[in-house]
Amino acid sequence: MALYHFHVTQIKRSEGRTAVASAAYRAGEKLHNLWDGETHDYTRKGGVILSEIMLPEYAPKRFFDRATLWNEVEQVEKNYNAQLAYSFDMALQNEFSLEENIELAREFVQKYFVSEGMIVDLAVHKPDREEGGIPNPHFHVLVPIRPLNADGTWGAKQRREYHLDENGNRIKKENGGWEFDAVPTTNWGKPETLDMWREAWADMVNDKFKEKGLDCRIDHRSYVDQGLDLIPTVHEGPQIRKMEKKGIRTEKGELNRWIKATNRMLRSMRATIAALKDWIQEAKVILKEPQEIYLAQLLSEAHTMRNQTAMTYARGKTKAKKNNLKRFMDECNYLKQRGVLTLNDFEKYLSSVDEKVEASKSSMNQKQTRLKELQQLMEDAQAYTELKPVFDEMKKEKYRFTKAKEKYKAEHEGELRRFYMAKRKLKEKGFEKEPFPLGTWQKEFPELSTQREDEYQKYKLMQKDLTLLYQIKGDVDKVMRETHPEMLRTDKTKETTL
Repeated sequence: MALYHFHVTQIKRSEGRTAVASAAYRAGEKLHNLWDGETHDYTRKGGVILSEIMLPEYAPKRFFDRATLWNEVEQVEKNYNAQLAYSFDMALQNEFSLEENIELAREFVQKYFVSEGMIVDLAVHKPDREEGGIPNPHFHVLVPIRPLNADGTWGAKQRREYHLDENGNRIKKENGGWEFDAVPTTNWGKPETLDMWREAWADMVNDKFKEKGLDCRIDHRSYVDQGLDLIPTVHEGPQIRKMEKKGIRTEKGELNRWIKATNRMLRSMRATIAALKDWIQEAKVILKEPQEIYLAQLLSEAHTMRNQTAMTYARGKTKAKKNNLKRFMDECNYLKQRGVLTLNDFEKYLSSVDEKVEASKSSMNQKQTRLKELQQLMEDAQAYTELKPVFDEMKKEKYRFTKAKEKYKAEHEGELRRFYMAKRKLKEKGFEKEPFPLGTWQKEFPELSTQREDEYQKYKLMQKDLTLLYQIKGDVDKVMRETHPEMLRTDKTKETTL
């Protein structure tokens, strides 16, 4: 099954991450970080098929050594919350051989990254899959955010563009400094550049599908841009995936399982509704007569035809006739209870089911968005509460001298980073001061989960509705083939897997 996945993040110290650790994980190597003294050993990590560094022509050859490259990146960034690297994670295709996938990854990276002056640390992964699971080949790309100059030295990430008055002179701020905008020196971080990369990767993969004579295609656009309006899954991250693989069920894992099941059902229901709408228009033409056509009459004819078929087989004849009768009665009772007597009634009822599906989908999507938000708020509030004592300790009198304070900050750097990050995220959501309404969030989360599950069960009932409607459509089709064979289309009505 063709799959599109193109995810980009930044490796930031403010989130407690380092470029050396990220490079070691992706390459499955043991690397020592000179910046913080930590050693990261991922030599036991399985599934790493290939790892290599690709350099622009003017890059120093010493950067072919992974430890040298990423330690220089760490050393050149002096800020405690520096942004170190872009991290790309892209899905490869099970329809291609491993060699074809590697060739495609290299071609894309060379054309769109290396040729633009980016240093690329490429790693191709093919992790072991669980029994019955789908293979998940993918590749990682790690790129320093700071660009290289043509002479091989590290360049600047940003340059200043000063604000000028009408006379062309710089404008001073109240504190005496100059007003300016910090402008990136590259376009690597611009949204339009990312969009171009995403589309280029999809085009390259689709060209390969076409070359191999395969009908499958991938699409770089979001569900909304594609007009699919499916529910997007939440990003799990390596730690969550590792826990899930060990059989430890997580909240994010449970949420994604629910989302995937809902989306599968939604695709099926929409396809069924579309097929039934097409069939109704065709049936109206075929069954066009002065008087209204009643569905019960057509179902009775279909029942008679099935019984006649059963009569030709001696074995199982009685059982077949009983099943036919039960099917006929179930269909008639279903239509009668819903006031669906004619083909026009069928069309109106289908439209009402369609509206309910869309309303339910919208409601579940809103709940999923809120659940995701609550989950993040609770994680941040818990991290803030857990780490605040570390922050408060730094404010005590004994740490008021610079040397003691710096020593304390160095000893608790990771904890302080996590605290500042949690504090920043809570502030962005409008929760700047304690106490945070953690109890309210913890109460709302299970209540909202229960409401979402109730809607999901109603959703499943609507799917049963559509299954029976599709069965009725099949029985009416049977009569139409016998009574109006010359008017049926030569192409078959779209079939749908429910």
